[in-house]
Amino acid sequence: MRVLIAEQDHAHYARLLGEAAPDLEVLTSGDSAELSRYAPDCRVWLGQPDLLASLLRQGHKPQWMQSTWAGITPLLAEGLPRDYRLTRAVGIFGQVMAEYMLTYMLAHEREVLSRLVSQVERRWDDRPGRTLEGRRVLIVGTGDIGQRVAEFLVPFGVTLYGVASSAREQAPFVEVAGLDQLPRMVEQVDYVLNLLPDTPATHDLYNAALFKRFLPSALFINAGRGAAVVDADLVEALKQGHLAGAVIDVCRQEPLPQRHPFWTAWGLLLTGHSSAPTSPSAMVRLFVENARAYAAGQGLRGEVDFARGY
Repeated sequence: MRVLIAEQDHAHYARLLGEAAPDLEVLTSGDSAELSRYAPDCRVWLGQPDLLASLLRQGHKPQWMQSTWAGITPLLAEGLPRDYRLTRAVGIFGQVMAEYMLTYMLAHEREVLSRLVSQVERRWDDRPGRTLEGRRVLIVGTGDIGQRVAEFLVPFGVTLYGVASSAREQAPFVEVAGLDQLPRMVEQVDYVLNLLPDTPATHDLYNAALFKRFLPSALFINAGRGAAVVDADLVEALKQGHLAGAVIDVCRQEPLPQRHPFWTAWGLLLTGHSSAPTSPSAMVRLFVENARAYAAGQGLRGEVDFARGY
């Protein structure tokens, strides 16, 4: 099997893949023109969606494409073909995303930022720390990553609620409601963790009306997609005290424009799309597993339904 790698860190991926599956023939380059020359000779592509989408725009197409990202938005752009098999990265982001969420949830409970201000002001800050035990956490998007985040949160003694495309029973959640129930769900929780993919149904979900339903003590963390949030509404909601704070990892435009209100919004922390970077070694393990299944005509992990967009 001949594999085309279109990835920023292509040399590292090629080395790892060569070690893990020496029987695969790998073609790769950091030069877009060279990638374009290789593409017609490769029925299998591995790489990041933005680079792969460029090859599709040039008229090239694989039989199967493995994305190194969980999100595949660039490949869903209008005019791009959809008559090939596409798999997204699954099963490799759970722990690192859970660590990200826990970092800022614990920082919120322990008031890390305000204690840092106290130190700068040389003011002894002896407020007792709070705990996650007993907190109510809503995970919006209970798929592969959301499920793993929930499992990592269980030992902290939180009560877990979820929102998915449709209601379902799913351990360890007390309830997983449909997306239409999001307003009801945010009213009763201390944390709202957004992990939804970018689909037409998830755009502008977090607007002024929804933020007004948040508990004033709640923390909102968005590590899903920037398009889910109406930026100006979040800034105003924080100003009005409808929620205690927000941690924003993903934005509609990245890098964030210099004049964007998020830079100076009260109670908002930006983390620069750093929540869950792809581990090349884990990604290669997933790819090799899928490559073996592909060669055997079996089902693939993370296969995308183009109609759903994930």
